[in-house]
Amino acid sequence: MVVLNTSLKASMNARIIGSSSGDTVILAHGFGADQSIWDKIIPSLAQSYRVLMFDWHFSAAAKDPNEFDPIKYSCLDAFAKDLIALLDEMNLTSSVFVGHSMSGMVGCLASIKRADLFKRLVLIGASPRYMNSEDYEGGFEKPLIDQIFASIESNFTEWATNFASLVVDANDPPSVQIFEKMLSKMKPEVALPMAKVVFCSDYRSSLEKVLVPCTIIQMTDDIVVPNSVVYYMQKKIKGKTTVEMIEGTGHFPQLTKNKLLVDVLDKVVSLDCEERKSI
Repeated sequence: MVVLNTSLKASMNARIIGSSSGDTVILAHGFGADQSIWDKIIPSLAQSYRVLMFDWHFSAAAKDPNEFDPIKYSCLDAFAKDLIALLDEMNLTSSVFVGHSMSGMVGCLASIKRADLFKRLVLIGASPRYMNSEDYEGGFEKPLIDQIFASIESNFTEWATNFASLVVDANDPPSVQIFEKMLSKMKPEVALPMAKVVFCSDYRSSLEKVLVPCTIIQMTDDIVVPNSVVYYMQKKIKGKTTVEMIEGTGHFPQLTKNKLLVDVLDKVVSLDCEERKSI
């Protein structure tokens, strides 16, 4: 019997839209979301850039929900391998990678393995570790993280509603509802192991291996990632790293501060273009 392997492009709903002549910008969503989380900024980006979007296999929007294997995807390295394989499949190199939340570190890990794929990493609300320790402020104490896991397991629907209100600016109810709707579509048996991957990971030692230029974008009041993490990452990453702060509350600037986010992304990509012209 012949087994036909589905391409990653198909299984991850990968698609490219926008300008055929502009730089390629890759948009990678975070935990609980899907590629539609970028809908508010797509029209602006597509005018100037080729934009690649896709859904991670844990997403409720993924083509085949059975593609998510908790054992295979027990660490962020597995997602980095998928990212590399997808870009190779689509013949993309030297792109600008924009990773939100957990995808920020996925991009970092992928760049360590294949720096040729990325001209710049843009890390939005990213963190190498979410759990506090004696010498590090990640934002969450272990008992709170354990409580998150217990809530997901006992009443996922209620947890999704509460979590969305917590991490998206509560003063922007439509944006809260956008993320809540995406998060609620996840299967609890997928959400729990993914939450453990995100909240229990520790990639601080990997930062010094990142040599690709980076831009870290951070909301000034992000309950998920404290500002101290931003400057920790800037100090540890070996590639030239700059920080762009966006005035606002919450973990989702692509929803609540989309116009400001587009302005920052335009500045970052334009800077890369100018630097290339000067060489």
